[in-house]
Amino acid sequence: MIARCLGWVLLLGVSLQAAQAREYHYSDAHLHYVDFFQETAGMDALLKAMDEARIDQSMISGIPVAKKWHEDEPKRPRYYAGDDADAYWYSATDIYVAAALEKLSPEQRQRFHPFLTGFNPVDKNAVAHIERMLELHPGLWQGIGEVFTRHDDLTALTSGDTPRANNEAMTRIYHLAAEQDLPVLIHSNITSKRERNPLYLAEIEEPLRNHPHTRFIWAHAGTSLEIHRHQAQLDFLLPTLTRMLEDYPNLYIDLSWSVLQPYLLDEKGNPRVEWLALVKRFPERFMLGSDVVGRFNSLGEQLHGFDPFLDALPAEIAQKVARDNFLAVLPKARK
Repeated sequence: MIARCLGWVLLLGVSLQAAQAREYHYSDAHLHYVDFFQETAGMDALLKAMDEARIDQSMISGIPVAKKWHEDEPKRPRYYAGDDADAYWYSATDIYVAAALEKLSPEQRQRFHPFLTGFNPVDKNAVAHIERMLELHPGLWQGIGEVFTRHDDLTALTSGDTPRANNEAMTRIYHLAAEQDLPVLIHSNITSKRERNPLYLAEIEEPLRNHPHTRFIWAHAGTSLEIHRHQAQLDFLLPTLTRMLEDYPNLYIDLSWSVLQPYLLDEKGNPRVEWLALVKRFPERFMLGSDVVGRFNSLGEQLHGFDPFLDALPAEIAQKVARDNFLAVLPKARK
């Protein structure tokens, strides 16, 4: 009996060592080449950070808005929430991304998967802009997004009408995405800072239901750091995601940083069993993103922060979440 118990202890120790010894290679499913002022540390810095962090492949996009330095503000803001000045839709962001990629060698360029984001999602002309960009750079663009719809205080700061994931302008874009086999990465908060219910859920669920041939990547699973500042944890998030993954096979979840805590990991940094069970149940529907904006020093920190959660998953599923699932959602012609 003692020998059998010792055997189980040794086996458990070997299993834990195997989990600890895992060295993941990643795909970053959510990366912004520029910040809210359309500035960047540059492609050399990005490639260096990717190499150091074992990030083999990366989504890359601009930022669809630019933050204004208002006449009445004495100091240039450092972030969109730095003061009360507006942000405005900025289409040239796609040009910056395309120009940066065109300077790379063919081998380097193959590591990046550019998404179009420089359009106003409440403008029904936006689909025409996307079509022009696809024609201007044939074969370059592999997705659409990050589309900013409900997005914390940025929604109120951005000039013009409130963007929604279920408006007519976006409906036209979803049709084009299906025709062109392009996934759509969309930021659509599930609720506001104060409401303890899925206030805006219908705005993302309606497109999922009406566009079954369009692949949706839901940024941060509808959460944000700003929501967590006011509501430590959304009790309805896990059951809501479970139902939605059951109902919509075209839904994929970007587990970028605001989902890591307080959801995937508890206060002590241990993986939450209920979230592990969800990923195991839908092993091909989750992916990791850094969501860095224009500066890349924290790239490795952002993705390696998921390692405790990945280590608690079966190795095959962990590698899918860390790298393979994002690549699988890209256009078939690019795989």
